[in-house]
Amino acid sequence: MADIEQQPRQDLNGAAAGKKIHEIAKDARMCMFATDVTNFPGDVRPMAIQKVDEDGTFWFLSSSASEKNRDIAKDPRVIVTCQNDDKYEYLAVSGTATVHTDRATIDKYWTALASAWFDGKDDPRVTVLRVTPNAGHYWQTTSGKIVSFVKMSFAAVTGSKTSDGGVDGELNV
Repeated sequence: MADIEQQPRQDLNGAAAGKKIHEIAKDARMCMFATDVTNFPGDVRPMAIQKVDEDGTFWFLSSSASEKNRDIAKDPRVIVTCQNDDKYEYLAVSGTATVHTDRATIDKYWTALASAWFDGKDDPRVTVLRVTPNAGHYWQTTSGKIVSFVKMSFAAVTGSKTSDGGVDGELNV
């Protein structure tokens, strides 16, 4: 890991921040989804990402009877973290969750895999969670996974210092 003074930074705002969230998260099928964030340690669980819009909005399927839906009803602030292992890209986003129960939204985000948790898309427990991002932080390697691994391996063998060619930054949507 690079020292903070040596790590290149690129903070992003507005549409550029949303685009960066989409760029990193669109290929990350799973994430960690945290609710009840004001009570340490909160409640964190893995969630399948249904879609990430170009503006960085996340969409998930969830049960109306789940603890996460109950948490969101009390406090809609959530944290989503995900990674794209193929590119060594990481993302942590805070945002506001809303629960949707309308048929059109359920139809739009329903997948056959969701049948593992529900009795079909007409199951009355099916809800769609929308997470609108507020802020976050990202980390990316610019060289990709293989080149970064080679650079780090070379540094480990030779004892030299190397940069992973990465960049990180704050995201303010």
